[in-house]
Parts: sequence; structure tokens; C-alpha cells
Amino acid sequence: MSSERIPSGLLISVRSAEEAVAALEGGADLIDVKDPTRGPLGMAHHEALAEVLKAVNGKVPVSAALGEWFPEILTAAHWHLELPLQYIKWGLAGYKHQPAWGEDLLVTRRNVPAGIEVVAVAYADWEKAESVPPAEVAKFAKRFRFKAFLLDTFQKDTRTLLDHMKVPEVAELVTSLKRGSVKVALGGSLKIEQLKDLKPLAPDWFAVRGAVCVGGKRDAGLDAVRVKKWKEALA
Repeated sequence: MSSERIPSGLLISVRSAEEAVAALEGGADLIDVKDPTRGPLGMAHHEALAEVLKAVNGKVPVSAALGEWFPEILTAAHWHLELPLQYIKWGLAGYKHQPAWGEDLLVTRRNVPAGIEVVAVAYADWEKAESVPPAEVAKFAKRFRFKAFLLDTFQKDTRTLLDHMKVPEVAELVTSLKRGSVKVALGGSLKIEQLKDLKPLAPDWFAVRGAVCVGGKRDAGLDAVRVKKWKEALA
């Protein structure tokens, strides 16, 4: 029986159909649609999302970011939910002092159209985000059988995931989630050189935006060559 390692997939966040094409050219395994000018999980316009889906044409799964949770989030994303998405996600910034966050999340998930999976999201810099600690979100995701989990950073500055969490902490989280059959994406302004420490953790995806944009700036255009370098680094 082969023990050959299966490489982690590459999740690329895009804001347009043109960027989606560049991501696919570079070898992206999952396309995520967001507006990087509206925060870490900024919701793109539904027309931009529809154009991305048309450009991807079923080649890889597509997910959409819907911003930070608020009671009317699904109403705000009504047109997004009419589209054939595999995943949607929202953050929990501002939820630090809300003891009912789990119930709110479950109620919202129950109203998501069948066929679309909700990704549980945790911020490594959860205190800055006034959010829920990653370990709590992970425990919740396992208990209520979420299909996927994203570990990201809320503040998009010069710091990365590993400035907020040590590799052993991230490893423990990934191992625990995968044991619970929850797929894991690691994001958080990652740099390609950090793969030396993070690749052995074998998450299902590495989620990247800034590092594959022109000049390494997340609000600049996507660079297919940079995407390809990440894809090769994951092999």
C-alpha cells in the first residue's frame, strides 16, 4: 500500500473573472470570490461572482466570502445564494462577547440552500477581531459536522498567521479537525517560504491572495506566474 503524500490544494481568492482565469492558469484547485477592499472576507458584488462562475465553468469548486456575520447576512447575500456555489463563509469579527454565537451560526446555516456548504471561519488574531478563539470554533465545527474550516487573519497588515499562532498550535488544530473529518484551509497572509514549516501539517488547502498578486499587494491584480510558483511549491 502506497504511503505517498497527497499535496495540499491551492485555494486562490479572486475578485473578477479575469483573475479567476489567471488563477486557473496557475493551477488553483479552488477559487474563492471576495472583494479585498472590504475586509478579510469582503463580499464581492453578485454579478462579479456570476462572471467568475461562468469563467471557471465547473473546472474547480467555487466559494464566496460574505463578510462578517450579522443577523441579515443571508438577506444581503440573496443573489449570491441563487448561484451554484460549493462553499460560502463569513467571519465572526465582533462576536467576542456574544455567548450565543454558536446558535446564531447554526440557525443561519439551516437557512442556506441545499448543496452549499458553510465554512466555519476562525481568526488567528481573534482578540484584535473581537472574535471567537480558533480552538472554540474548531471544537464547534467538529461537533456540528461542518464540512470545512478556514483559519485566517483578520487584520491584513505585515503580519502573517505565524505571527499570531505557533506552528505546533496550528498543527494541533489541523490534526484535531481532520480527525473529525473536517477539511481545513490555512490562510492568513502566508508567505511561500513559510511552507517549509506548514506543508508537513497537510491541510486540505492553503488559502492565498496577497502573495500571488502583483507586488505582493492583496488589492493589486492576480499574477498567474506567482500562482504557479505556489502550486509547484506544494507539489
